Formats: sequence, C-alpha cells, structure tokens
Amino acid sequence: MKLSKQEIQDIAKLARLDLTEAELEKYGGQLSAVLSYIDQLKEVNVKGVEPAAQVTGLENVLREDEVKNWDEKEIEEALKDAPEKEGRFIKVKRVIE
Repeated sequence: MKLSKQEIQDIAKLARLDLTEAELEKYGGQLSAVLSYIDQLKEVNVKGVEPAAQVTGLENVLREDEVKNWDEKEIEEALKDAPEKEGRFIKVKRVIE
C-alpha cells in the first residue's frame, strides 16, 4: 500500500512529528512497506481458527488480596520516616485539579 506524501504529512502531524522533506520520504517509504505487509496478512485464510489473546497457556498467578492487621510495632515502623503524621496516618498535601 503506497501512501501519498499528503497522507504521510497528515500522519506525522497527528503524531506531532515535525519531519523534514528527507524524513518524510524515508519514513513514508518504511510505513508504506509495513502497510503492504499487513495487506498480505489480510489474504491469509483464517476460517475456523479460534481467536487467541495469548498462546502460552499461562494463567493468572496473582494471589488474592487479603487484609492483614498490623500490630502497633509494625505501624510505628512504617510511620517512623514519614515527614508528617496525623495519628496512624501519613499526612500529605491536598491534590485537587
């Protein structure tokens, strides 16, 4: 799929790239080659092939979240280097946008 110079300029503008004429020519050719390859993939017969999000067979290995209560010593240790504290909490500046 051969892209026109105007299409390359439009893509560069959308990507916020300020390309020189030489760069437009170089990257335009490369992008056209990639799109041509993708066009070839469109011709592959995939009838009867199940879609796959991943093919490794791995499953979620994350553990379940569980609440663990800390004793006073653990709380004190966690808060000891906090610049400002309010009771058992670290005090931070308010962030509002």
